[in-house]
Amino acid sequence: MKQVRPYPQVIVTRKAARALSAGHPWVFEGEVLRVQPSPLDCTPAENGCVVDVLEENGTWQGAGLLSEHSKIRVRVVTRNANDRLDEAFWRRKLEWAWRHRVTCMGALASGCGEAPDTDCCRVVFSEADGFPGLVVDRYEQVLVAQVGTVGMERLRGTLYPLLLDVLRADGQDVQDIYERNDAPTREKEGLASYKGWWTANDAPSGDGTAPDTRIVVHENGLAFSLDLANSQKTGFFLDQKYNRRAVRNLAYGRRVLDCFCHVGPFGMNAAAGGASYVRCVDVSQLALDLAHENARMNHMDNIMGFTCANVLDYLPELRRDRARLREEGGPFDLIVLDPPAFTKSRGTVSHAARGYRQINADAMRLLPRGGYLATCSCSHFMTRDLLAQAIAEAAHDANVQLRQVEERQQAPDHPILWGVPETHYLDFFIFQVV
Repeated sequence: MKQVRPYPQVIVTRKAARALSAGHPWVFEGEVLRVQPSPLDCTPAENGCVVDVLEENGTWQGAGLLSEHSKIRVRVVTRNANDRLDEAFWRRKLEWAWRHRVTCMGALASGCGEAPDTDCCRVVFSEADGFPGLVVDRYEQVLVAQVGTVGMERLRGTLYPLLLDVLRADGQDVQDIYERNDAPTREKEGLASYKGWWTANDAPSGDGTAPDTRIVVHENGLAFSLDLANSQKTGFFLDQKYNRRAVRNLAYGRRVLDCFCHVGPFGMNAAAGGASYVRCVDVSQLALDLAHENARMNHMDNIMGFTCANVLDYLPELRRDRARLREEGGPFDLIVLDPPAFTKSRGTVSHAARGYRQINADAMRLLPRGGYLATCSCSHFMTRDLLAQAIAEAAHDANVQLRQVEERQQAPDHPILWGVPETHYLDFFIFQVV
């Protein structure tokens, strides 16, 4: 690289250079040989700053953001040596991210021909969009942001106004940004935990002027009451939007059991699809209260019931106790399993596989011949093939055969970046028991 760039430099091993060349944007702590000040003005590297990444032979490998307290020491955001990571650079990347959502989802009506699907979608998906550690979900007029890296923490004051400007320039009515920066993973970056409404320059909004964190939004033609401050993640799971439509298409006339229901989106989509009855089950009473509220809001509470229980205990109980099964609205001929991630590390995958095998076998034993099972995993460590193996073993345990209806993934507003397996985390199957 002949041009002199203004950024401090991180010199990395040949192994790291090969990984970057293959498309993976991370440089790990053990792959860093040394950190050097800027060759232009001797500016030293600071935590969260922009750095150039070079192999020891001087070959430029990209530019990224430095994380001094993380095992992932640099997250590369560009491999174009002509890029300057200034405001214009970040605006351009935000415009690309938004254009992708408009292209893939903007023409799709929300189930019944009302608003486009970009009214509720993920606008920025971390590495998949070139913003490592930043997630932004749109809930109509509100954006909910999660920052997980020190580089994005330093840039948030630049990125938020740019994002609002990009959306508004496209005619989108977006008013506020709520930050859910309370994930435990922030500790690995040396970042404090907090949540609240963002204001320009982080100035306090003043007493009584902050918007309400309870909002009502619409997805697939249904209304949902969300608690942005206290619900999981950013308040909702947008990645399952089209998988919920697939369940809706199967639900007509069926008795549906929605396990790990959260605030009820799978169950409500089934009810909207003509299910004769829907039972929603979750271990969180807070989530169930919101699910019940959502059912009332959509005039579905007359065909929906709600049970606070641990699904791992609940399914075997229904199989053992037929009277209990009838009390819960069964027998069921469509079961949805949407569990939380059973594994968040490679070391616990085998244990997680046993969990997926068990809950799927329990669900299959409850289903009659001809019944349907919708099942998924939301952990990238539990790969598609590992999940498929667990489901096949569960079918063997339950002494049933499965006929596949569909195989699906996360919605396209959560894009999968090839070469970065961490961006592929949701696999979803629908089967008929035959």
